[in-house]
Amino acid sequence: MRLFYIIILLCVIPLSGFADNGRITISLNGEWSFDQTEKAFPPKHFTRKIPVPGLIHLARPKISQYDKFFKKPDGVELVEQFNFLERDYVPMYNWYKRKVHVADSLSGKQLFLTIKKSQYVTRVFVNGYEIGSSMECYTPMSFNMTNAVRFGDDNEILIQVGDRAWLPSEAAGSTDKEKVHYLPGIWDDVFITATGNLRVEKALFLPSLAKKEVKIKTLVRSMYPPQMLFGDKMSDACRMELRIKEKQSGRIVSSKTIAGLAKRDNMTYFETTMHLDEPKAWTPDTPFLYEGEVAVYADSMLMDCYSVHFGMRDFAKKGKFFTLNGEKFYLRGSNITLQRFFEDPDCHALAWDREWVKKLMIDLPKSIDWNAMRICVGIVPDFWYDLCDEYGILLQNEWFYWQNHGWDEQVRKEYMNWVWSDGNHPCIVIWDAINENWDSYIGNVLIPELKELDPTRIWDAGYMTSDQMGSNDEMDEPHPYRAITLMHSDELNDYFKNNPYDLGALHDNWMGFTSVLDAGVPQLVNEYGWIWLWRDGRPSKLTLNNYNYYLGENADPEQCRELQAYWLQLETEWLRSERSIAGVLAFCHLTNNYGFTGDWFVGNIKDLEPSPAFHWFKHCFAPSAVFIDLVDQLYTKHTQPLEPEEGLVFNLIGVNDLNRPSAGQVVLKLLDEDGNEALRQEEQIAMEPFGKRIKPCLVKMPAESGCYLLIAEYYEEGKLEPVLSRRYLKVGNQPASFEDYFDFKPL
Repeated sequence: MRLFYIIILLCVIPLSGFADNGRITISLNGEWSFDQTEKAFPPKHFTRKIPVPGLIHLARPKISQYDKFFKKPDGVELVEQFNFLERDYVPMYNWYKRKVHVADSLSGKQLFLTIKKSQYVTRVFVNGYEIGSSMECYTPMSFNMTNAVRFGDDNEILIQVGDRAWLPSEAAGSTDKEKVHYLPGIWDDVFITATGNLRVEKALFLPSLAKKEVKIKTLVRSMYPPQMLFGDKMSDACRMELRIKEKQSGRIVSSKTIAGLAKRDNMTYFETTMHLDEPKAWTPDTPFLYEGEVAVYADSMLMDCYSVHFGMRDFAKKGKFFTLNGEKFYLRGSNITLQRFFEDPDCHALAWDREWVKKLMIDLPKSIDWNAMRICVGIVPDFWYDLCDEYGILLQNEWFYWQNHGWDEQVRKEYMNWVWSDGNHPCIVIWDAINENWDSYIGNVLIPELKELDPTRIWDAGYMTSDQMGSNDEMDEPHPYRAITLMHSDELNDYFKNNPYDLGALHDNWMGFTSVLDAGVPQLVNEYGWIWLWRDGRPSKLTLNNYNYYLGENADPEQCRELQAYWLQLETEWLRSERSIAGVLAFCHLTNNYGFTGDWFVGNIKDLEPSPAFHWFKHCFAPSAVFIDLVDQLYTKHTQPLEPEEGLVFNLIGVNDLNRPSAGQVVLKLLDEDGNEALRQEEQIAMEPFGKRIKPCLVKMPAESGCYLLIAEYYEEGKLEPVLSRRYLKVGNQPASFEDYFDFKPL
């Protein structure tokens, strides 16, 4: 497998029209020397090598406690959560070392070392001098290394990275009750930048497609010495030249110059607006990108130049729906839990392999009409966002905040840095502050402040709703998990007898989740499907009882995978049939194998081989689809079989996520145990843009008792391949199992 390292180049090549050498970038990605110590003193000898970016499990030779972090269980045990304080390893300090030659020609420049993401607690030394430290794990940290550098010579960089056990109480988030091990390491790009005494620390290009304008917010850092004596200068005049051009063609579409004063030895905020005559919209189908450039001058001398890419798109809410560029837009997709994947025994360096990530995040989702992903309980390396920008996948970007951890001011600092750092990515349309939790400070104080910084996106605050947030509530994230089976196995029969679950019924099943229907803000169902499997076909820690109840103990992997695929198909149809739901994101597209949940792959994750569930997602997530509204009769145990020759009355539910009508023919087939057609019936259906159509149907059951599969094939006008829906039916009162039904595979 090839390992790709992403090199960030911010104006390494001088901007055309700007003076030379505004910013020079030296990438430090690649191989570093590495070792660990139990105490906070560097090792006398470095005996390992490690790639950057990566985590400590990539060190070679392997770290001494590697096998503790990557245990493969012999069996499955029902477990609801894990207490991080119950550690089975010894926390260690992790030391990275390398030398870098700094040319004598850079003398007189200001040099900064930037680490985009490093967890947990990072201290940096250059030539024996400590140049800074940070407890931030998910946002860039930059350290001024100028006074420690030997120009024209080799320089030793030493970075100490601590363990999650020592993360200070102040730090924002970083607790997940479904994680066991938290691997430390430098997990995003590292580089040195050389600039003049005025440096563009951060810049946001915030678009308004409707107004044909971009608001640019910039933080300029001055390295001029502060006022020491009365009469010394406190600020310096500076000029900023701003430019917007098409990223691919390089054509300049807007330019502007502004002037101001930069406070010495401090950060100064600048804001302006630029107009675009004919902006091209960014959408998942046409992900058009622009490049924004900021050049800072002092006394006509170029100090720094900085560039980012962005897209012209408007994402907002209107009533209970989201809009993209002024038009209703339904989100369809899944979730990524990368921090959990980091403790997967098969993770290796896949998270930094660009080809693998593109297949995971772009190719596979687009093949089944997904347009969105939720980055869940922890964000991802920066190039993941770049790929979604380039190919068009919308993201709900969630901070690593589930169980409560963090002091208000530090949470504010890290969340502010988060928005400044990731806020240019057009793919990010929702900032997600909390997962399944409540925090009054974040919901009622911090989010309104962050909305002032970035008004172009929606904010989500976990389980906080209008009752806790008032007008600050912009959306809710309900998690309608059905048939949760965490009780003892001997209680399951009584539980389901008293609480039967009508799997496959699309018109009801909302008991316990009526708030989804009654809410006044968009409802994004970004988790559902309590039916997880490990990639070898075994149930996950949370779902062992589900499979034991529905299949019996010791069901084989094929049986488990077929139940999972069927269950997820029917629950997706149920959620998509409720047209007031603004988005449906199944859980989960990537996570830790052998964990509490599971994803949709089989075998070794490096191959990204989809499971049967993923193949059925192509149908239940189709933008225009027709679903059967009937309760399953194979797995549910409370339903009564149909009588021979009985007339079965049910509805077909047509849904359309598109801005154009959808119409076509529905072919109903009733297949017997051998796949023969016991019935064939044709219906016509038409759906308005973004609409729903209920089509009553009557079919007559066969005279012969048996196990039947009802298939609905929707052939939309102009398309050759059908969208499928299915239900298992039983005619006559006799025992039946999965093996008695025709093994139907989707196209």
